[in-house]
Amino acid sequence: MQLGMHVPIFDIEGGTTAVAGELARVGVAAEEAGVSWLSFMDHYFQIEPTGLPAESPMLEGYTTLGFLAAHTSTVELGLLVTGVTYRHPGLLAKIVTTLDVLSGGRAALGVGAAWYEREHRGLGVPFPPVAERFERLEETLRICAQMWDTANDGPFEGKHYQLAETLCSPQPIHRPRVLIGGGGERKTLRLVAQYGDACNLFGSSPEDVAHKLDVLRRHCDDLGRDYDAISKTITANNPRPEPATRDEFVRAMADYAKLGVQTVIITPTTGTPAAWIDGMAPAVAQLAQLG
Repeated sequence: MQLGMHVPIFDIEGGTTAVAGELARVGVAAEEAGVSWLSFMDHYFQIEPTGLPAESPMLEGYTTLGFLAAHTSTVELGLLVTGVTYRHPGLLAKIVTTLDVLSGGRAALGVGAAWYEREHRGLGVPFPPVAERFERLEETLRICAQMWDTANDGPFEGKHYQLAETLCSPQPIHRPRVLIGGGGERKTLRLVAQYGDACNLFGSSPEDVAHKLDVLRRHCDDLGRDYDAISKTITANNPRPEPATRDEFVRAMADYAKLGVQTVIITPTTGTPAAWIDGMAPAVAQLAQLG
């Protein structure tokens, strides 16, 4: 089992002028620890599940990943997850391609249907009904796949998006891994089975994750997809990982490893995330022993 880091909070000790330096240290700490994944959120306002108000600091995700690309050399970089409503899919494919090229082939496309209505309304971004957002998500997945196909730069005609050309030059160094976030059984997990290289589930309990993976397996069977070809990841919050209780956290992850979960992603919740990552670093070797 591998360890990933997801940084959702930018209330950095020292204030706004300290953010860039701290994030550079996050990149160094993540790679020195040996984590496999480093991500940020795709939000414009802070979200309530962090325990902070919307007015708290929030950075634009892909700009932040570009900054981290210059301060890292091995870790996979992505958003957990890109809201499909925030960028036209042709531009999204170009943005992720640019990140991949400038990071030396380390970009991932984490993507989902979006949900935070307040930031949409606040910044004037259209927020269609959930059924339409899932339609747009599926078209976005198809457009990205076409733009990363060197044999096909022709048009795309969808219900919501029409592209006269899907030209993408340069191509990614490595085709970005497509991670689809969410556990919706009827739509999200079907999209994972059809288009995804990885899924991301909430690590609420081993029983819940086992059920979601069973649903994913059934979708794979229906579509003729190899279930084992899809990487399984969870965002862990039960128990809450902290350096002081690191061993307890690792023991709790053993049940997820038995289910085939390959990566557990955890979130620093302090104003000094680099030091928090340093404190969790021994968990990398401990998790690797779980399989």
